[in-house]
Amino acid sequence: MRWLLSLFLLGVAACVSALSVSGSRLLVVLEDEGEREKYGVFLGDLSDRGFHTTIQSPKSDKLSLFQHGERAYDHVIILPGKSKGLGPALTANQLLDFMKKEGNVLVTLSSDHATPTAVQSLLLELDISIPSDKGALVVDHFNYDSASAAEKHDVLLLPFPKALRPDVKNYFAGEGVIAVPRAVGQTLGNESPLIEPILRAPNTAYSYNPKDEADIVEDPFATGEQLTIVSAMQAHNSARLTVVGAAEILQNGWFAEKATLSGKAVKTANREFAKKVSQWTFKETGVLKVGKLLHYLDEGVSKKLNTSLSIPEHNPTIYRIKQDVAFQVEISEYSGDHLAPFIPASSDSVQLEFSMLSPFHRLNLTPISQTANSTIFGVSFKTPDQHGIFNFRINYRRPFLTNIDEKRQVTVRHFAHDEWPRSWQISGAWVWIGGIWVTIVGWVAFVAVWLYSAPTERSVKKTQ
Repeated sequence: MRWLLSLFLLGVAACVSALSVSGSRLLVVLEDEGEREKYGVFLGDLSDRGFHTTIQSPKSDKLSLFQHGERAYDHVIILPGKSKGLGPALTANQLLDFMKKEGNVLVTLSSDHATPTAVQSLLLELDISIPSDKGALVVDHFNYDSASAAEKHDVLLLPFPKALRPDVKNYFAGEGVIAVPRAVGQTLGNESPLIEPILRAPNTAYSYNPKDEADIVEDPFATGEQLTIVSAMQAHNSARLTVVGAAEILQNGWFAEKATLSGKAVKTANREFAKKVSQWTFKETGVLKVGKLLHYLDEGVSKKLNTSLSIPEHNPTIYRIKQDVAFQVEISEYSGDHLAPFIPASSDSVQLEFSMLSPFHRLNLTPISQTANSTIFGVSFKTPDQHGIFNFRINYRRPFLTNIDEKRQVTVRHFAHDEWPRSWQISGAWVWIGGIWVTIVGWVAFVAVWLYSAPTERSVKKTQ
């Protein structure tokens, strides 16, 4: 009977798997075990999505991000604590090494607690700046909860981010109002293409330290949309890091809580926003996958819109210059628990590069058709009049989407000696061909005349 129960539990465990493509091992760094209940709903939602959660104190001797040189966890959540340091297992270098091994990190900040030195160093390394003084928070005198922050105006009520950028798919859209209590504002560097804002502060917000007794803030840390409440960074290896400026966004007290904005009662949607942010951070959304990739001689096949990706004699290793070539690739997007056809943003397109040292062709791939779980993109072009080693390359890098860098190498050769067009097929050569034959005919005629012409007889004088 015991073995039957064990078999049943193993079956249940196999059925409940994380929706993340990176894995289900989740480490939650929480210093005070008593604060675990504050994040109970958020952690419960993660468990319901199949994550195996391990809660550790940063002071624990057993805490380690690596085991035998590999990741011991797939994802890490760092919740604020009272300590200034996180210990030797959570240094900035350790967190960077964790991301180099494609681990994902969710960092939360709080104005009530000092930001750990390791987190400050990590954010500076990624070109994300936060106020240096403890207690600095974001204040807005127009978009605030008049029920809980009638005097300090430090609980902001913000709508879901509707449109991040025209060429970027928005995985954080939703309905309702997000309550942002006592947030630590961030500023993002302009030189890094890897960091993007998710939730910005309103134009009327500014960073303020309540310990400053001055009536006027003369030199604020940042103001308006310079301040970012929630920001994201995706590395070249598609490892993800999200910085939530207010840890209270993830707490039970602000999940479906009643608030008052401009005299109107509203209901906060923090739980939905926390779900969307964690889904993106832990690679449950915004993950691209490349399926079949084909290239072949375009002998009218692509004109028939062949979408089966079963072209005969595909992916040859050698082409000739000035040949018509067709290219097709299958791209899927992982969303939640299944693969779906990938559809780029309206102002965006996937591009193909046919390059040697530099691209000879850079072409937009157009969707040819869709299958149940993928989109087939294709394009046709003519190989350049240049022999050498070329690459079919798709280098697709967009914010909030995992990177695609697929490359296939081929050789492009010159015409063979028997592939050049014959001289009589070139109309411009007819004059020269005619001149040659005229010369030949004239020479033969001259020889014939010369051979068959009898010489004149000379008269011989007879002498005695």
